[in-house]
Amino acid sequence: MPDSKKFFENLSGAGKSIGVLTSGGDAQGMNAAVRAVVRMGIYVGAKVYFIHEGYQGMVDGGDNIKEATWESVSSMLQLGGTVIGSARCKEFRTHDGRLRAALNLVQLGITNLCVIGGDGSLTGANLFREEWSGLLEELVQSGQIDEQAVETHSVLHIVGMVGSIDNDFCGTDMTIGTDSALHRIIEVVDAIMTTAQSQVQTSFVLYLALVSALACGADWVLIPEMPPEDGWEEQMCQKLSENRADKKRLNIIIVAEGALDSHNRSITTDYVKDLVVRCLGFDTRVTILGHVQRGGTPSAFDRILASRMGVEAVLALLEASPDTPACVVSLRGNQAIRLPLMECVQMTQEVQKAMDEKNFEEAVKLRGSSPLSYFSLCHDFQCAKCFQLQAGHPYNVAVLNVGAPAAGMNAAVRSAVRVGITEGHTMFAVHDGFEGFSKGQITEIKWGDVGGWTGQGGSLLGTKRTLPAKHLNKIAEQIRIHNIGALLVIGGFEAYLGLLELLAARSKHPELCVPMVMVPSTVSNNIPGSDLSIGADTALNAITNTCDRIKQSASGTKRRVFIIETMGGYCGYLATVGALAAGADAAYIYEEPFSIRDLQTNVEHLTEKMKTSIQRGLVLRNENSNENFTTDFIYQLYTEEGKGVFDCRKNVLGHMQQGGAPSPFDRNFGTKIAAKAMQWISKKLKEFYIEGRVFANTEDSACLLGMRRRALVFQPVTQLKEETDFEHRIPKEQWWLKLRPLMKILAKYKTSYDVSDSGQLEHVAGLRTRDENEVEKECEEE
Repeated sequence: MPDSKKFFENLSGAGKSIGVLTSGGDAQGMNAAVRAVVRMGIYVGAKVYFIHEGYQGMVDGGDNIKEATWESVSSMLQLGGTVIGSARCKEFRTHDGRLRAALNLVQLGITNLCVIGGDGSLTGANLFREEWSGLLEELVQSGQIDEQAVETHSVLHIVGMVGSIDNDFCGTDMTIGTDSALHRIIEVVDAIMTTAQSQVQTSFVLYLALVSALACGADWVLIPEMPPEDGWEEQMCQKLSENRADKKRLNIIIVAEGALDSHNRSITTDYVKDLVVRCLGFDTRVTILGHVQRGGTPSAFDRILASRMGVEAVLALLEASPDTPACVVSLRGNQAIRLPLMECVQMTQEVQKAMDEKNFEEAVKLRGSSPLSYFSLCHDFQCAKCFQLQAGHPYNVAVLNVGAPAAGMNAAVRSAVRVGITEGHTMFAVHDGFEGFSKGQITEIKWGDVGGWTGQGGSLLGTKRTLPAKHLNKIAEQIRIHNIGALLVIGGFEAYLGLLELLAARSKHPELCVPMVMVPSTVSNNIPGSDLSIGADTALNAITNTCDRIKQSASGTKRRVFIIETMGGYCGYLATVGALAAGADAAYIYEEPFSIRDLQTNVEHLTEKMKTSIQRGLVLRNENSNENFTTDFIYQLYTEEGKGVFDCRKNVLGHMQQGGAPSPFDRNFGTKIAAKAMQWISKKLKEFYIEGRVFANTEDSACLLGMRRRALVFQPVTQLKEETDFEHRIPKEQWWLKLRPLMKILAKYKTSYDVSDSGQLEHVAGLRTRDENEVEKECEEE
């Protein structure tokens, strides 16, 4: 592959025209995708056209197809729905309709289309592409265009992005809009949970139902893909009855639209409500979310996802040759990749066919391992008290939080406790981290003790930054007193350092020779061995929401620049990704050194921006980005240099980034990763149980469980030392640094963009169906 930066510079859009449209049902984040396509297209020198009202606007032409400018997509990032409109179009399904659409595109020189929609919209685009040459011939024969036009516009290139809240498109880990829909669902369920009634909640599809069930700690979930076994009514009522006996007054049941039992009989919300009332006499209410799930502002995740996909879509169009098949931009782990459009559509249709034939096992298999793992967790949580727990040795497992609090910690603790109890362990809660451990603040924690923890912010166990080195004797004594056979540590960089200290002390304290695993949880996202940490997504949404409000406050005040300080220590993740999600003009971080000349360049850039219709600026600064160029210094510099052009305001976000209810992502990430950690502990306990006691002193008995691309991977903490900058408490290499050029491009800075991960057309076969162990092995080899 050629040098990536030079390769990007050769991708000129001069003389090319790109049309962008949104089609089908709207999804939050579509506007972010449109914005990215427009700005990236203009950045490379192409003309970009809005096609309003989807395919209907393409067929009707006229004012429905308008050239976009850089300024015309300003303020779109935070808006829900689709600003350029979307409509169902029967005419485009006809040959005559597509003929009219082709004429409208040729007249404007548009031979590149970026379609944002569902599988139906993308299939229509591919058909249009296949018919293109024939349509042009017809237009020549009718005298509407000449032979020169046919030669100039001989090939139509198509790139798709999937905008759908359902996340039901094969080939991508997430579709644009899904994360935002989960935010809406959880907001409603959290509001419902403030009442003391039994509730029945309905949502749309498999992914939303399963993930929202985990995120809100639902008591029961019913989905069409996995019909419940006979007798589910009795099991569910037994679970609800046990909840009431445990003084739990609120029950949440998620019923997905189209839910069926094992005999293909429909399970409706009214049926479930009547069942609960008849069998238990509980006061029960039904809440149907409907289109609430499509509304509201897009989440930070959807903005970033859509922005990355939009940029990748333009690169794909620039690189396309006449023989390049239509592709769809997808998310695989933390990479944007390209897949053949029709392969993805075909597999998606196979899923639907399996559903129509009631072959639910095949449908779930085709959708991949993620839904299976979510369903397995839901099943464990809702049925564990209905069935006999797994037999085994009566191991005692302790769980503690270490470091600063992070949203999602409580979801992780709840998951660990309940999975541990399900596997036959006795679970102990250590309060106030290693300090509390040394003081004996250790209590048994049972199933009901963690009820309702999923949506709670902060750390209900209590957490401190204290490291164990000074308290090793006392900690070892407490492990002996409570006969603790394994440790689960949930926390940030202090948790990582603490695990290293415990490991190093094993030779002096044999009590520490027990399996230990760390789950990363910190808003800073600065843990080596993991792309993501529990809490970072919630913090990112807090930053994004605050920036939205700040930008809105400037709507009535012209020519104003805001300087925002984010947390993160020396890690610039929050500042960088927050800037991308909020549409900021610059982000200052430690990992990318900057000088006074860079600051001056930014001021000049903002001065030029104030001459346009976008008369506001947003600058983010990581708290430890530079010891001399402080937030106050940058604020004063901008104020002085901007005199007569713009004024400045500053805002230090502080600890608000650590607070609030956890986002759906952090709830589910915490739930899933803690469950996997407990399964690892169970395996290691059996492996290291020798002659009546647990003794583990190998490197792989003290691990960090991290997210690497798509997989959760266990890594010995001693092996991660080489990847760590201990002085600045950050990993030596960080994947998100690749997003910085993208952020600068969308803010209109000239920069080099590394396309080494782009331009590779992969195949969908196996992407969603590969065993997770294969992905883990692939990550470990890298």
